[in-house]
Amino acid sequence: MAKANNKIISIALMVAGAGLALWGYQKSGGLDSKISSALTGSYTDSVMMLYIGGAVCFAVGVFLYLKK
Repeated sequence: MAKANNKIISIALMVAGAGLALWGYQKSGGLDSKISSALTGSYTDSVMMLYIGGAVCFAVGVFLYLKK
């Protein structure tokens, strides 16, 4: 039973990670991000946090899914 719960949690983490990355991508197209990118050459902090959070959630989900 615990193994099935781990699989469900890992899939939920992968979906959440992909959702956060997609949200960051959509937010990077906003006016504030475009202005910040034009002036500084980098994305805003909120966009970067969404990308990093999405990558971490997805990586943890993959790790838990592949763990025996």
